[in-house]
Amino acid sequence: MKVLSVVGNRPQFIKSGPLSLALRERGIDEVVLHTGQHWDAEMSAVFFDELDLPEPAYRLDLHTADVDAMRPRIAEAVAHERPDWVLVYGDTNSTLAGAEAAGDVPVAHVEAGLRSFDLAMPEERNRIAVDRISALLFCPDDRSAAQLEREGVAGRREVVGDVMADACFRFGPIARERSTVLRRFPIDPATYVVATIHREANVVDDERLRQIVYGLNWIDAPVVFPVHPRTRRRMAEVGVAPGKWVWVTEPLGYLDMAALASQARVIVTDSGGLQKEAYWYRVPCVTVRPNTEWVDTVRVGANVLVGAERAEIAAAVGDARLPDELPPLYGDGHASEKIASALLLGAG
Repeated sequence: MKVLSVVGNRPQFIKSGPLSLALRERGIDEVVLHTGQHWDAEMSAVFFDELDLPEPAYRLDLHTADVDAMRPRIAEAVAHERPDWVLVYGDTNSTLAGAEAAGDVPVAHVEAGLRSFDLAMPEERNRIAVDRISALLFCPDDRSAAQLEREGVAGRREVVGDVMADACFRFGPIARERSTVLRRFPIDPATYVVATIHREANVVDDERLRQIVYGLNWIDAPVVFPVHPRTRRRMAEVGVAPGKWVWVTEPLGYLDMAALASQARVIVTDSGGLQKEAYWYRVPCVTVRPNTEWVDTVRVGANVLVGAERAEIAAAVGDARLPDELPPLYGDGHASEKIASALLLGAG
């Protein structure tokens, strides 16, 4: 059996790591296509090296998130490879382009059924569109499977857990053992804040981005801020600069980021993936978004949603605490094996 896996950004590289291993263990031939949506070396190539991912058979190097540019190139690969499945991850434009380019090849969607219910977010529109195309829908929990049923989505639903949990449990201890990232900054474990900001809604609006950066500056603790290339560019355009105790760094490799995030006092982010990682690392999270598709992290009290207002961000970080009880969320760390088995079963 052959699977064509479409990846394009940092979270997808992480998700694909344990799943690629599970596919190989079951004798499934995986062909990896890297769209180049995140083409910066620190945002893409480094993950293939660190996570021992198979070398992409196709590197489109498009350096764009334009679906119309990606779709025909992916379709060419599908036509050449004739896989049994086109496998897509998450909610990016690469995800949508891969699903639309599959043609008559069935699509398998990892992270199906998630909803923030905010159609202003491109990611939300992508999720809905990809779920409607997909023949096999891998849901991280019962809630997302129930959402697909309510929407009347036709594909087969499988509740498997979250492949990012697989990566977190597998690579987190290795990261803390191998990474020297904390030595780069004058910080000790559990005394600092990690911040990541990259969502379109937070970076395209000048005043919103300005308030977020000022909010980081107001935090009463050291802040390590690995900056996405687009965010860095927009900060320069807006003319907003980090404060004295905000250390801006280039995007980090996965092991360094895992080591940094897992030992933080608080994580401030607009990333869906990092909200979950914070939960699994047992680190309080402050999410700079009005909503989230990972609602359970908020409902149990481990994650709080805040607006883009400096005082609100700083206050939320100061108040951030974990609840006494943290129930298991999003699977048991074995989603990859379940997905590989379901693909084999579906192909038969």
